[in-house]
Amino acid sequence: MLLGYNTNGFAHHRLADALAILAELGCQSVALTLDWQALNPFDADWRRQAELVRRDLERLRLRSVVETGARFLLDPRRKHQPTLISPFPEERERRLNFLRRAVDVAALLDADAVSFWSGTQVDLPGDAVVLERLIEGCQRLADYAAERTVRLAFEPEPGMFIDTMPKYAELRPRVGRENFGLTLDIGHLHCQGETPIAGHIGAWRELLWNVHIEDMRRGVHEHLMFGDGEIDFPPVLRALQESGYPGGVHVELSRHSHDAVNTARRALEFLRRRMQ
Repeated sequence: MLLGYNTNGFAHHRLADALAILAELGCQSVALTLDWQALNPFDADWRRQAELVRRDLERLRLRSVVETGARFLLDPRRKHQPTLISPFPEERERRLNFLRRAVDVAALLDADAVSFWSGTQVDLPGDAVVLERLIEGCQRLADYAAERTVRLAFEPEPGMFIDTMPKYAELRPRVGRENFGLTLDIGHLHCQGETPIAGHIGAWRELLWNVHIEDMRRGVHEHLMFGDGEIDFPPVLRALQESGYPGGVHVELSRHSHDAVNTARRALEFLRRRMQ
């Protein structure tokens, strides 16, 4: 596994500076959160920007995944909206077009995967209807990604339509695409009582294409600095090592951007000590 960090924890830095700092701190992988100020895929010159980022990643010897969790990129008034389960087809299409562009960016970067989630419901037509919306969007995205040899890593997220591992286990065969894998967030598992965490790592190791890590308390979806929550990390890190997981283990502390460098240094040192 590769020590990594999510660039959403450097929201006040230029992306090039964030990558350089993370490499200096010993990162081997980065989770690149596409946002209005960081490789915005809707900019007219996004391809040129992506080429520059690719050069930086190669020079700094960083692997990458592409993250799509920007809060207000698609709608400046509604967090994380619209989504693949939004009520109106044009809204779902807008999210799908964003995810397609994320796939294009990932292909240019030779990224390990594109990470995304279901989103939250804003209407109540029944779970069956919402699930069909999600399946259709995932299938269309997976087919688009397959043509570009890009893998998708779907993330169960607390508060969203697909929030737990059992729900992901039901979704994956319905999507039915080989390039539809998993982003596993260690804190989310603890938050929702899906323990032991090591068991999920072992059970899903063949489809585990991206990992998020942070501390958290049970029942509270708040990403915390290591030591401020309740997770026992040595068994988690040991399970990742024993599973043979080859990708990035990306610290996700987006609300710590005001002290990004010190936070990243502390977080990476914490993990490095426990990975020995």
